[in-house]
Parts: sequence; C-alpha cells; structure tokens
Amino acid sequence: MRWKGQQESGNVEDRRGMKPGMMIGGGGGIVMLIIVVIVALMGGDPRALLTNMQQQGQTQTGSAEPINDEASQFVRVVLASTEKVWAAEFRRNGMEYRAPKLIMFSQGTQSGCGFAQSAVGPFYCPADNQVYLDVSFFNELSERFGAKGDFAAAYVIAHEVGHHVQNLLGMTKQVDAQRGRISETEMNELSVRLELQADYLAGVWAHHANSENLLDPGDIEEAIRCAQAIGDDKLQKEAQGYVVPDSFTHGSSAQRAKWFMNGFKSGELKGGDTFSARDL
Repeated sequence: MRWKGQQESGNVEDRRGMKPGMMIGGGGGIVMLIIVVIVALMGGDPRALLTNMQQQGQTQTGSAEPINDEASQFVRVVLASTEKVWAAEFRRNGMEYRAPKLIMFSQGTQSGCGFAQSAVGPFYCPADNQVYLDVSFFNELSERFGAKGDFAAAYVIAHEVGHHVQNLLGMTKQVDAQRGRISETEMNELSVRLELQADYLAGVWAHHANSENLLDPGDIEEAIRCAQAIGDDKLQKEAQGYVVPDSFTHGSSAQRAKWFMNGFKSGELKGGDTFSARDL
C-alpha cells in the first residue's frame, strides 16, 4: 500500500503506554460510590476520600506522549482515507458523514462499551462512536493467522470503520433491538449479516483507495487472505477441531472474502444489503 507521505487523520488518540487507573465511570464507579456513602454515614469527609482516589488514579494512570512511529502514521493515513471516502459517499446519498475517533492503546483501556483488552482484538464501540485498536494485533495477524502485508492491516481498520458507517445508518440499532426477542441461533445469523456488511463496506473503501492509486499490486489479495484467515469456520476448526455453523457470528472464510470483493467491485454504499440476501 502506498501510504507513506499521504494525508493523516487528526481523529486518532494515542493511549499506548498509559495504564488504566481508577475511573469514576463503569462498574468501578459503583463500588466507589458505595464506599463514599459509607464514609459519609460514619462521619468521615467524602470529599477528602474522592480527592485521594483521584490522585491515586492519576498516579496509576500516568501519562504518555503520543508516539509518532510508523504504526501511528499508518493508522492515521488509513483512517484519513476512510474519512475522505465515506464523506464523499454520504454526500452522494444526501447524508452527512461524522467520522469516528480511533483509540490506539496497549494492553487495556476504558471504552464506552466497558474495559477494552488487547485480547479482544480491534472493535468498534457504538456507545461512544470510537474504534479501539492495539496495533500489536497486526503482528498477530501476520504471525498467527498468516495474513501478512500492510493492506491486511488496513482492511481490519476499514472493517471497524464499516461498523461505524452501519451505526450512522441505523443498522446496528436494528440488530441490537432483536436481542432477547429471537433465538440465539437467529441472533447469530443477524450478527453474521452485520459483520459481512462491514466487510462489504471495507471493500467499498478499498475500491476508492485503489482509484486514488493507494494500492500496490497484490494488496487486494492481502485483504482476501486476511478475511479468509479470520473466518469463523477456520477459527473454530483450529480451536476445537470441528465447525458449528449455527454458532458463527462473523461469517465463514468464503463469505467474508466474497462480501469484501462485492464491495470492492461495486464501490457503492447501496450495494451491500446482506440482510436481504438469500445466498450469503
């Protein structure tokens, strides 16, 4: 991918090197609130306690200067490219695109969807409209999954941005609204269709990135190998020796590669209705 020297996005927050400390939000905040109430009932000064907790949290959290390394530059360039593509696509369809922020972190960090750990892999949080990424995942893609190349990594970022596009279009809420109303198997199928649509949207981005001469020969093949490497059937086969299609949540290797290529060939937002498709 010809990414060096290209425009970089300003919507990237680098939290690498920062340790998650005490935070008022989330489950930890409930525990903290209970402690404060108990201290107040016993005649203590809750303000002093909160000040002390805050100081401890700052000490544990610390701070880290953003690292302007190659990984950071790459992420910023890919994100900037997605911003340009989706802003144009939304305008073409009479809408306005609101770009997400991408959080780079190491080990773990707080998100609007709870505590984010590196082991979970890259993900998009619809609650705060942010993408979370530990760039060490790119090494895992190459070494564990055999998905080598910078465009494989770019595909992963574009896939998560695809989830942001779905959120803006209301698709995410429609799927979430079915949770608890339908069976687990049916919910899994909806999840697969949502994920395959995000693959399609990643392909749409790749189509326009190619039109702007950002792609090298072999880049699309890198993305396809990546999509195939993280298919549910392949991962289940490696983990347990057999495949359970009803438990798929992201789609098979063939499906993921197919819908990415559908998006790449189309280059249009409107062509990725995986929810109406009979043959995934």
